[in-house]
Amino acid sequence: MIVNRYQVLPLEGLVNFKTGKLNSNAAKHDGVYPFFTCSQETYRTDTWSFDGEYVLLAGNNAAGIYPLKYFNGKFDAYQRTYAINTLNEKKLNTRYLYYALRLQLELMKSISTGVATKFLTLSLLNSTQVPVPRIPTQRKIAAILSAYDDLIENNQRRIKILEEMAQNLYREWFVKFRFPGHENTRFVDSTLGRIPEGWQLSLISDIAIIHRGRSYKGTELSDKEGKPFINLKCIERDGGFRSSGLKRYTGVFQESQTVRAGEIVMAITDMTQERRIVARAGRVSRLDADFGVISMDLVRIASRGRISETFLYALLRWSGFADEVKQHANGANVLHLLPDRINEYSFICPPAEIAELFGNNVLPILTLCESLEQRNVVLRRTRDLLLPKLISGEVDVSELDITIPEEAA
Repeated sequence: MIVNRYQVLPLEGLVNFKTGKLNSNAAKHDGVYPFFTCSQETYRTDTWSFDGEYVLLAGNNAAGIYPLKYFNGKFDAYQRTYAINTLNEKKLNTRYLYYALRLQLELMKSISTGVATKFLTLSLLNSTQVPVPRIPTQRKIAAILSAYDDLIENNQRRIKILEEMAQNLYREWFVKFRFPGHENTRFVDSTLGRIPEGWQLSLISDIAIIHRGRSYKGTELSDKEGKPFINLKCIERDGGFRSSGLKRYTGVFQESQTVRAGEIVMAITDMTQERRIVARAGRVSRLDADFGVISMDLVRIASRGRISETFLYALLRWSGFADEVKQHANGANVLHLLPDRINEYSFICPPAEIAELFGNNVLPILTLCESLEQRNVVLRRTRDLLLPKLISGEVDVSELDITIPEEAA
């Protein structure tokens, strides 16, 4: 079969499918090697069973949204995760295979088996077809697309470093109490130990007000029309905002259910397998509208004016708030956190001028992080527009002079 200029072949006979042997509880927070499961997140573990260049594909998922990843090196895998490598690199390039399979994910979702949980069977995968151009063309396609992914990954590393800088500054000022002028500050006893004079024990309800998001129907969501809709997919697993998760909302809403750029949202529902998103806060980055609407799975947390929004965000992100408050979430399959539990969190509140000074130091860091994330949004959009054109042969790169990484040649 030919699509445009390229022959299309089934994966059977082109690749080798293996599955991992580990259970999901094999994950270690500080593990040495990547651990690929059926989660979108990549975990760590202390063992490795695979060494080389592979495509990792989840074998099951409740919603039929199968994580697909590429990795080269030592790693381990969950027992329902497929580790796929090519039988002959002179016929099918592994990095190219990764991009070719990305175009098959929607098809896999539609034809996978199962009711409560969707499964990808080996027979289904063997019959999956991908375009197979000549190897030099495959390598050029992979080089073009991986250049976008490398830029995205580099920006993500920069974001992580910047956030660690902000987090370290928060801990220096508000955990170790090494804020500007601390040398001349008198410390007094409190129920939480010795604290700077003038600082006081407060509750979140003393400094912030919480607004619950909007319940919605699937028919009220759109890819193009309506207001930006902020939902659980917009919250990173360890906190932070991800604009790539935005949808559009066409239903009715109240002013209290809206959020603007720079404001704080927090997950109060958690449907993830790893239970890490509940009580995590994100600072909404630039929106393509004056405001967005938040879902019922989120709350907006706004400062009452006593302290700066930037300090409030840092408190929710880096004080240990999430780990403590999430213990009050209830539910078996889905965790739910009552807003009252957020209000009851106690902390040592600094004077307004200290919180303001901290905000002035940290806000430029957060702004730069948001700028890098916006660049990634553009990079992902460009890559995803280019992907089907390259894989199908609609955009022909066979005659282009493209530098191919040595390891891919």
